[in-house]
Amino acid sequence: MNPVEKEIESRRSAIAKELELLFKANMKITDWDVPEADDKLAAQLLLKVMREEIDKIEEDVANGKYDNY
Repeated sequence: MNPVEKEIESRRSAIAKELELLFKANMKITDWDVPEADDKLAAQLLLKVMREEIDKIEEDVANGKYDNY
């Protein structure tokens, strides 16, 4: 494992926790804004948005946007 891989792996738990917090925060916001919200639908839609945004970041990485970040 190279140093970058070791670094990212050492932060895996923190990254996962932050991602979960982002998801849960947006679920709460949806519940506040839409009192009768279908939570399963909200979760599915939030995951879709998150995946789309990760796909955009992945495209940026492939195009070299973060090569010299």
